[in-house]
Amino acid sequence: MSMLTLINIIIALAVLSVVVTLIWGVLTMARGGASAKARSNKIMRWRVGLQAVAVAALLVGFFIKAKLRGG
Repeated sequence: MSMLTLINIIIALAVLSVVVTLIWGVLTMARGGASAKARSNKIMRWRVGLQAVAVAALLVGFFIKAKLRGG
């Protein structure tokens, strides 16, 4: 497996985890109630963290791809 393929897989997994967490948080919020609100808030905080990881993976991926291609 080449380095570019590995980078693309890591980026795809990071973005997918953000999407899944977002959907999970929205569905939890839609249930209503105080406990669902608190749980949804916690899930959305996880989403923000995962988003930071996804953005970092994108930036690292762009940097590595530029270096591999001689840019």
